[in-house]
Amino acid sequence: MTQPPHDEPTASSPDELREQVERTRHELGDTVEALADKTDVKARAQEKTAHAREQASAKAAELTGQAKDKAAEAAHLVQEKLPEPVKATAVAAAAQAKAAAGQAQQIWHDRAPESVRDKRAPLIAAGAALALACLLLRRKKK
Repeated sequence: MTQPPHDEPTASSPDELREQVERTRHELGDTVEALADKTDVKARAQEKTAHAREQASAKAAELTGQAKDKAAEAAHLVQEKLPEPVKATAVAAAAQAKAAAGQAQQIWHDRAPESVRDKRAPLIAAGAALALACLLLRRKKK
């Protein structure tokens, strides 16, 4: 037979002995569960990965905020130092580009047949597919 632990008194009745056995079972179960958690490498790796992902996301958000602040500051400095004639030229060029884009859109709308305008995306896709087929056939011939 085994010796009882030195720090635990021996049971004086069967009921006390059953309680000691039950308490020991629970302690042993907790110990086994803790050991199983330590040996579950996959779960521990997933926890570390999740933690690293959270840290990376937080750092990325912080750096993105800093970059936006610096970009806004740089844009403000450039705008302050830009001579007025250059600013006026840039504004005029932007207005011209916007007007030209509007004219091109209007020309497309006015001159392109309605059947083509309505099916613009499929026509572009068909043209791209045809070009790809020609390239593939040409490559096979070589």
